[in-house]
Amino acid sequence: MSLTVDVISDVVCPWCYVGKVKLETAIKLFKEANPGVEEPQVRWHPFQLNPDLDLAGIDRADYVRKKFGDRATSVYDRVKGVGSEVGIEFAFDKIKRQPNTRKAHSLIAACEGSDLQAKMVQTLFDAYFIQARDLTDDEVLAQLASDVGLDAKTTKDALYSPDAFRRIQQADTQAREMGVEGVPFFVFNGKLAVSGAQAPETLVRAMQEASEQD
Repeated sequence: MSLTVDVISDVVCPWCYVGKVKLETAIKLFKEANPGVEEPQVRWHPFQLNPDLDLAGIDRADYVRKKFGDRATSVYDRVKGVGSEVGIEFAFDKIKRQPNTRKAHSLIAACEGSDLQAKMVQTLFDAYFIQARDLTDDEVLAQLASDVGLDAKTTKDALYSPDAFRRIQQADTQAREMGVEGVPFFVFNGKLAVSGAQAPETLVRAMQEASEQD
C-alpha cells in the first residue's frame, strides 16, 4: 500500500509553492531511502486564505497595503529569498490582482484521482507567482485548464457549477474544523500532520514514521 500525502494549500500562498517544491524533494529522498517503495500518492485539498474576497478579486497593491500596513514593502522578502534557494523566482511586483481562489481550487478538485492534479497545481502556482496571470479571469483559468489537459466540459463545470463551489466550501470548512489555521498543511497516511513549508528532511521523517505505523 502506497503512502498517501494530503496537502492542504492555497494557490496564492507563496509558502505553499515553496512547500510543494520541498515535498517533491522529500518524496525523492524517501524513495531513495526505501528502494522498491510505491510512489507516494499526493492529493491536494483547498484552503482559501481570503474566502470572503469578491470573485472579481481586488487590486493587489491595495490588498497588500490593507493586510500588511507598514510591512507591505518588505513582507515578501523572506519568502522570496527562500524561493530563490529552491528554484522559484517569485515575481511579486508583477502581480496586479489578488483573486478569490474558489474557481482555481475547483479546477484542482476536478482533476482529483488523476495525474493532472499535480500539473494543475503547478500550472496555477506558476501562472500566479511567475507569470502574474489574472486568476480572476475565467478565460485565463479555462486556458490554463486546457494547457494541463482538462477537457472543456469538466472545465466548464468546475468554473460555473454551484455544486463544485459547494464542494470547495465544504472542504475548506472541514480543514478549519480539523484545526488547520495556516498552510501548507501536510497529512501523511491520514495520521501524522506537519504544518508549514518544512525542510525536506522533516517531511521525510514524517513519511517514514507514518509508513512504520501501518
